[in-house]
Order: sequence, then C-alpha cells, then structure tokens
Amino acid sequence: MTEAVSRNKPLPGPARPVARRQSGIAMMESLMSMAVLLFGLLGIVGLQAKTQTSQFEAYQRAQALLLLDDMVTRITSNRYAASCYAVTDGVGGTPYLGTDGAGYRGNTTCTAVTGTVQTRAIAERGMAQWDDLLKGAAEIEGGANNGAMIGARGCVKFDAATDTYTVVVAWQGMVPTMAPAVDCANGLYGPDTQRRAVSTTVRIAHLS
Repeated sequence: MTEAVSRNKPLPGPARPVARRQSGIAMMESLMSMAVLLFGLLGIVGLQAKTQTSQFEAYQRAQALLLLDDMVTRITSNRYAASCYAVTDGVGGTPYLGTDGAGYRGNTTCTAVTGTVQTRAIAERGMAQWDDLLKGAAEIEGGANNGAMIGARGCVKFDAATDTYTVVVAWQGMVPTMAPAVDCANGLYGPDTQRRAVSTTVRIAHLS
C-alpha cells in the first residue's frame, strides 16, 4: 500500500527562475523610463533654446522701434531743416549710419538755404547722436557700447515725388526668416533673410 502511494506522487521538477524573470522585466522598464525621460529633457532643452532666441529677437525689435521713433521725433520737431536728415540716397540703402561707419561727418544735402543756422545745427547734432545710439551708446558696459541691436544701421531717405521721408532701422536677426521689402544696408548681414528692418514714413506739413 505504501509503495502504491509513492508511485502516484509526481516527481519534483527543476525550479522555475521566477525571480530572475521579474528582475529582467524591471530592468527593461527602467531603461524605457530613462529613454522617455531623456527624450523629454532634450525636448525641454530645445524649447528653451527656441524661447531664448524668440525673446532676443523681440528685444532687438523693441530696441529698433525705439530708435525709429527717436529719428521720427527729431525730423518732425525740426521740420524746417528736415532735408538735413535725408542721408540715404543710393541703391540698397546707402549711405547709412551706425555699425561699421566712421561716424557721422555731416550731410552734404543740408545746404545753407535749408532752415536757419540754428535748425541746421540741431539736425547735424541729432544725426550724430542717432549714429551713436545705433552703435549702442545708450548703454555702456565695461567701457564698450552695449545698448543696440546686432549690426544696427539706420537710413533716412527723401522721396520728392511723394514729399515723404522714409526712416529705416536694420539689424541682424538670429535665424533666417523673410527678406525685408525696405532697403537699408542691404547685403551686410549675409543672406538677406538674416536682415531685419523696421520702417515708417514721415510727411512734413508745410505751414504758411
């Protein structure tokens, strides 16, 4: 009887590696989690870089608009010598003021019949000041100008047909976008898609 019971008892088989399989699954899950985390961090870094670029582009545009408004105010407040501000008369937005210029040295279009001695002096001084502002003189750090955009240049052109002045401020953007339609310091920023420009027109009222 005892022998019969022993024959019916199943023989012990090899031990199943349950703990080893669980350890392998946990390792795979850890690797997948690390991969997902890595891709997420890379995405955050890329987004942060784009955000910083956008912020700097916005900062440069804001600076350019301030300089644009500055020149418009100078022209409209000294309208009897307005022609003294029209320094740009060439193709491609030349001559211009600002970066890589030797400094404003006077405008040959500002003749003796324009305005008065006082208004001409105001215009000449205003152009010299605008030239310095384009070169960053509004903010100085470590003895160097640091208050303008990258490669800031300014143009003022007079159109006799429409009796209007066009004021343009150009600078170098961080990434290529679209080439500006207005001319000012063309070809000085590599591809024209790298050039940024803001502009406005000014019409002087002739009061009698």
